Parts: sequence; C-alpha cells; structure tokens
Amino acid sequence: MLRMYDTLSREKVAVVPNVDGHYSIYTCGPTVYRDAHIGNLRSYLMADWIRRALVKLGNDVTHIKNITDVGHMRQEVLEQGEDKVIAAAIAEGKSPAQIAQFYTDRFLADEKTLNILPANEFPKATDHVSEMVEITEKLLQKNLAYEVNGNVYFSVKDFHKYGQLSGNIHESQLQEAVRVESDPLKRDSRDFTLWKLAEEGRSLKWPSPWGDGFPGWHIECSAMSIKYLGEKIDIHTGGVDNIFPHHEGEIAQSEGYTGDKVVSYWVHGQHLLADGVKMAKSAKNAYILSEISERGIDTMAFRYLCMTARYRTRINFTFTSLKASEKALHRLRRIFVNSKRRASESFPVSDTVKAWETLFLQAVCDDLDMPKALDVTWRLAESDVSAASKYEILTLFDEVLGLNLENSADMFLVDSSNTNLVLERANFKSTKDYAKADLIRDEISQNGYVLSDFPDGTIVRLKDNSEVRSEKWDSISSSAEVSSHLESKSKYDFTLGLVVNGYSQDVDRCVSAINRYENNKNIEIIILDNGSTDGTGEFLENLAKTIENVKLIHADHVLGDGSAKNILIKSSLGRIFILVDPSVEFTGPVLSSLCEILSDPTVGIAGYAGLRTPDLLHFHDGEGESGEMDAMQAYCLAFRRSDVEKVGLMRESFRFYRNLDLDFSLQFKDAGFRVIADQSLPITLHEHRGWTELSDGERDELSKKNYGRFLKKWRNRSDLLVTSE
Repeated sequence: MLRMYDTLSREKVAVVPNVDGHYSIYTCGPTVYRDAHIGNLRSYLMADWIRRALVKLGNDVTHIKNITDVGHMRQEVLEQGEDKVIAAAIAEGKSPAQIAQFYTDRFLADEKTLNILPANEFPKATDHVSEMVEITEKLLQKNLAYEVNGNVYFSVKDFHKYGQLSGNIHESQLQEAVRVESDPLKRDSRDFTLWKLAEEGRSLKWPSPWGDGFPGWHIECSAMSIKYLGEKIDIHTGGVDNIFPHHEGEIAQSEGYTGDKVVSYWVHGQHLLADGVKMAKSAKNAYILSEISERGIDTMAFRYLCMTARYRTRINFTFTSLKASEKALHRLRRIFVNSKRRASESFPVSDTVKAWETLFLQAVCDDLDMPKALDVTWRLAESDVSAASKYEILTLFDEVLGLNLENSADMFLVDSSNTNLVLERANFKSTKDYAKADLIRDEISQNGYVLSDFPDGTIVRLKDNSEVRSEKWDSISSSAEVSSHLESKSKYDFTLGLVVNGYSQDVDRCVSAINRYENNKNIEIIILDNGSTDGTGEFLENLAKTIENVKLIHADHVLGDGSAKNILIKSSLGRIFILVDPSVEFTGPVLSSLCEILSDPTVGIAGYAGLRTPDLLHFHDGEGESGEMDAMQAYCLAFRRSDVEKVGLMRESFRFYRNLDLDFSLQFKDAGFRVIADQSLPITLHEHRGWTELSDGERDELSKKNYGRFLKKWRNRSDLLVTSE
C-alpha cells in the first residue's frame, strides 16, 4: 500500500481510500494568465506519480485538476500590460476568456509533453460560479461568513480549526502570514474573501445576491472539488506555497459548508529553486518548458531530473543538472531499445521479473521515493538479466516512471548509405588502412551517427541531443564554471566586455565602431552570448572567426546580469576592463581618455554617464556634466582589473541589470575610490533593448526588486556620497 507524508497529521501514513479499490485525487491546477513555469510543473509531476503508483497497485483513480480562469486577472492588471502576451492580446481585441483559453491550451500541451496523464476532468472556475455562490450562501447562514457592502468574507475566528494545516494557530502568526493588502471592510485582518464586489470597468463579473462581482481564490477549489469528487476526497495535492493561505482557507470553507472533514490526506511538493533562488518572474528565472526545448534539450529530461530528489525536498534546478539528466535518460533509452531489439533472440522471460517489480514498488510506495526507484531501475538496466526479461521489467517500471520508453525512437536504425560506409570502413580496418578508416568514421559522424568498436563488432547509432549540441559549441551554466584570470598578469591594455541578449545588429554596430576607432590599441573584446536562441549565437560565431580580437563565451540559458558580467570580468586579461552595453556606439577614440582618468590612483571607476544622488533614494544623471559622481551607469564603465581583488565582483543576486551599476559603483566608493564621468567622450547611446523590450509592469517589478537589494546594503551609507564631502 502507498504510504505518503500527510501535511495535516505531519506524519507518513498509509493512504487508505474512502471506497475500497478507488481513489479520488484533487490537484490545484494552474492560474491561466501566464505560462506555468517548471516549478509549477514539478508539483503536477508529483501528482502524476501518485496516480500512476495507485493504478499500478491495482486501483481505480479519479483525478480532477481545476483551471483557475477568474479571480486573479484584475482589470487594471490587464490594462497595465503586466504580461506582454496579455498586452498583445488586448491590443488585438481579445477578451480575458480568450487569453485564459490560450494559456490553458499551453498548459495542457506542456503536460502532454511531460507525459503527465490527463486528469479525468479539468473544470474551469468560470463554469462553476453558481456552486461558489451556493457555498458562500450556506457559510453566511452558518454565521461563518459576513457581508459588507457587497463583499463577503470568511470569519476566521468562528472556524476553530483554522491554522491546523499550516501550523499558524495563533492570532499573531496568522496576521503575520497573511501577506495581502489591508482591507478596511474586514472585521478581522485574518479574514479572507469569499466574494468580491466588481470594481469599476471590470469585464469578468457575475450576478450574485450581493451584487455583481467575482469569487475569491480559495472558494473556487472548494466548489469544484466537492462537485466532482463529493464530500469525501482521498488525496489533495499541491505545492508547499499552497499550504497557506490557499489550502488553509479551502479546509475552512469545505468543512464549514459540509460540517465534516472533506479531505483525508494533504500532499505537498517542495519548491524547485533555479540557480539557487526561488523561481519568480521578478527574478527572471521562472523558466518555462518551451525554453528548454528552444535550447535543444530533451524536455523529458526535466521529468527525469525531478525523480532524482524526493518530492518533499527542494531541488536546485540548473541547466547543468538538466543536461546530466538528459544524458542519463538517453542512455536508459538506448538500453531499453537494445533490450527490445534483442528480446526475441535471448532467453525467455525469467522468474526474476516479479522480484524486480516488488523491489521497485517498495521504493515507490515509501512516500514516493523516486530516487530509490531510479536506483533500482539502473541496477536492473546494468545487470546481466536477459534482454527479454530486462525489456519486460523496464516496461513495467515505466508504467510508474512515465518516461515513455516504449515510444523511444530506434537510434540503432541506420540508413543504407551509412550502412555501406560502415562496411567499407570495416574493409579498410581489416587491411590495416587505418587512415582511410578514420576518414570514413569522420564522414559517418558528420552524418549524425556514433560508432563504437567492440571486440565482437561495431555498433552504430544516431547521436542524441547532447552529442549534437556539444559539436555546435561549448557552453556554460554559471559563472562558477569560469576560471578567474584576475590574478594573472595583464596580456592586453584593455578588455571590452559585452553581455549580448539577442539583437545581433546592435552587437555588430558596437563592435565595428570599437575596432574602427581603437584598432591601433592592444585590446581584446569578450562577448557573452547570454543564452540566445534566435540565431545570435551563430552570428557571434561568425563574428569571432572574422575579427581576430573577439573572444566568445556561450551560456546555455539566460544568466542573471550580475553573473553574466562577472564572467566577463573573470575572463579578462586587460589591464583596464571596460563594460560596454551593445546599445553604445563609439563615434571616436574613447579608451585613451578612460585610461587617462584611471591613471589617478584615487579614481576607481571612469565612464560616460554618471549619476548623482542627495540621499540614495533619488538618482539623477549628471545633467550633461563631467566630474565626480556617486555612481556610473553601465553603458560604458571602466576600472582597473587589479582593483577587483580589493573591491570584489558584482553581486550575483542582481539578476536584472537595473541598479546593479549603482551597487557596483558603491562597492568602489566603499573601498575608498572615486567615480569620474566624462560627458565629452565620443559616444552615442542607442535604444536600450533590455529596457524597451519590457512592459511597464515588468519594468516596475524587476526594478523594485533590485532597488530593494541595493537599499538593504547601502541605505545608511550617505557618507559615501559626493554631497557629504
């Protein structure tokens, strides 16, 4: 029997159904006003493995996964254009319902890509408003809710078990945990909304006994779970971020409505971190599944990756770990396909099948121990069990793993032309003409195949994704993978570093101008291709081949801005390092002037566009002036490479570029250096793509996050400012 950790009882328990042989599962589904990121998808994979395990144990399962298409798309949010897809849709005259359907379709496609079994029903919140109104009315009748000016609130103090799921049982804990704006209409700040009066101009609204409005967030799941699964539900799943306040509120509503316990077991999956921090749109690390496929990585590798850790532990997602999982998955597929091909030639299926299956299910049933289940899978795959038995056992395992091994393409199928080349190579090897044999091997490799020679013959197969990518160019996943040259002797007078996020025409203009006006200087230009998928990488490869002083580094995904710029700094060998934005165009010699400014040992940073502030709260440009500044904008920012040892690298917690230059400037000032701007430098600033490609809402959100980081460190350091002197 499956045993799972129940969040409510805080222990691992046997999951016993209300109806023998049949389990009901309710999963909190997506809110469809943006793509589900891979952290969300990890939670849905957890639910899928629970379902597959129960079916494998011989049970029937009814699985419901709701679609939240109302309640979060506030009219003002739509109009502000927080999401560029939504903004574009509104510009095309699409309704909120059409936008929600667009993202619903994308979510269902993502689940199919990951081989997540489709739920029996995907009820939409907009189709169940009447059920939500009915529950709200009954809660009012039971004095568990109250109405104020068309708004209906759940009264937390009148449901005495509130807080049992999250552990927030004291009033002070609950007040601290409720992270929402204060609502003066509430009797108690802990109370939550069941029904909200529609604001002016809102298009998503419904009639109710309290006026036109829309339901609160928690009430949606109470209504849909009870409608489709009844008042006794076996398992409710979600992410840990759902525990409070969403699932806490759901328990209060559902049990307040029915008068009894509704959900038997609550199962929650932990966060998926990305590059060491929680996934969030504001951190620019909320990766979606299409970003994996755009980089030529097998998306099923993400399913495999999620099996390498227990669902109740955090995973730090990196593209390095994803690519390692992809390699393992490809190897497992090769073993599976080879066993399938040889099954008819090997010994018949043996009695060991049952023993292996028992060992596998013991791991799965122990609180969904998928890492151990994978370990059993690999022990089998690498064992000397006959091909027929191995094929059958792996097929049985995959009913739970869900890697879709049976539909793996046969990588050992070789077309006739390459088969003839293999035979020709064998003839050359037999006559010891190894030079010609090697030429044929190279030709076969260029055709997309891998040859492996063994004492009993040669095996030929198609290259997998990772092998094809490695032939394209090497790439990195973090600044930690880059060796630092900061302690090395300078090889050049200047290093110019560019972080490139697409827009190859900007790079071409910038680099051409540098070489036009600085071609007599001893310089290197280092370019970081920051995870581009639009052909920029290929453009930069050609650029590096045609321009001798250009060095190129590829990142396999979009790195945070601090990390990306540190890669350039660590890789440089110039005495003076100049950070140059691709929007910059030199219109004359620049480097000599920067070098002259930095010849003063009291100056730490020299550049073009300086900033001043009276209080660290309001920065303004130097108003066309030159001279001492409080900070330097990163359009063109120069410093001595040797000073980095004293000042430190950029803070990599700044994933967005905004305010990172302020932070880095104050690092220099804190080390005793001055910041000097020269507005007479022959520089033209063109459109800054990092700013103009964002919507107003995205700009505000990302800038505020970074400004908060900046202020946390420097708010009380007004002594560093020019005005203090």
